[in-house]
Amino acid sequence: MITKQKIIYLLSIFSLMSIGWGCIDGVEVELWGECYNIETTTELHLQNSGLTGEIPPEIGNLTNLTRLYLYENQLIGEIPPEIGDLTNLTDLSLSGNQLTGGIPSEIENLVNLSGLWLGDNQLTGEIPSWIENLTNLNILNLGGNLLTVEIPPEIGNLVNLSGLWLGDNQLTGEIPPEIGNLTNLTVLSLSYIELTGEIPPEIGNLTNLYQLSLHYNQLTGEIPPDIGQLTNLGYLYLHNNQLTGEIPPEIGNLTNLTNLFLHYNQLTGEIPVEIGNLTNLTHLYLYNNQLTGEIPVDICNQGDSTPSLFNNNLCPPYPDCGEGPITYENEQDTSECVECSDTLGDLNDDGIVNIIDIVDMVNCILSDNRCDICYDISGDGFVDVVDVVELVNIILDI
Repeated sequence: MITKQKIIYLLSIFSLMSIGWGCIDGVEVELWGECYNIETTTELHLQNSGLTGEIPPEIGNLTNLTRLYLYENQLIGEIPPEIGDLTNLTDLSLSGNQLTGGIPSEIENLVNLSGLWLGDNQLTGEIPSWIENLTNLNILNLGGNLLTVEIPPEIGNLVNLSGLWLGDNQLTGEIPPEIGNLTNLTVLSLSYIELTGEIPPEIGNLTNLYQLSLHYNQLTGEIPPDIGQLTNLGYLYLHNNQLTGEIPPEIGNLTNLTNLFLHYNQLTGEIPVEIGNLTNLTHLYLYNNQLTGEIPVDICNQGDSTPSLFNNNLCPPYPDCGEGPITYENEQDTSECVECSDTLGDLNDDGIVNIIDIVDMVNCILSDNRCDICYDISGDGFVDVVDVVELVNIILDI
């Protein structure tokens, strides 16, 4: 017999079926139309899922989450402070959205974080000094935002970092020397900011670096010779700055380099012969500087591509690396170039190589004046006793 109570019960069942059960309060959390169990949900992989709107504050109820991936969506608004309740998180990735506002201080609670990806959003404000408390961080990506003020020196306390991306922001000031404490770094990207001052020599401590990106800043001063200690480097990007001085010969120690970009600076002096040691180079860009002297022949020892050396003050003869001369006179300012005699060793250009040229060379070596390229008889980039011996041999063979 169907009673009135049974009819009411069945009607309630049909009603619930028609409108959906919904999430169970205290047991499940609704996020973007889906229910997630509070106890059993440990990972949330919603990257590149077409999510829109703001991140619901209810996400903070999933306290057993260890990985939260919301990157590459169309999320807007601020990062909810409830994110700080997810104290079991090891990975938090919100990159590639349209998030605004500052980095919430509640993230400081996530002391188990190994990876923090907040890049490619529209975050504003400072990089908080409390970031130093996330000592388990292995990856920190804040690049591609609108962050301002200086890089906090406290970032040097994140000694477990292997990757640090802060580029493409509106940061100012100098590179803090504390960066040199991050000896486990393999990637350091500080490009496309507004950094000033000199490259701190402490960067030479980062001997595990594979990529160093400092390009498109306003860095001044010389390239520190300490960079020669970074023997694991494959990519060195220092272009589009205001660097001065000579290319340090220590750069020849970086024998694993494939990309060396020093263009659009104010570098002077000669190209060091040690650059010929970089036999793995596929891209060598030294153009738009004020480099002088002759191009070392060993520059042809590099890899597949032809060096880009135009818009300097380099002097002929220009070496042929197999595809014709690697630069042309109309691409160089040769007004200060010294024209040597057609006869090797004829230093006084009198058409004869004799004892007078030896005396001339010895006087040049002993004087405080730098001997020009014509005195480098051996072609090793130096003028010394080796060239005297070479000159004597030329005379004896005449």
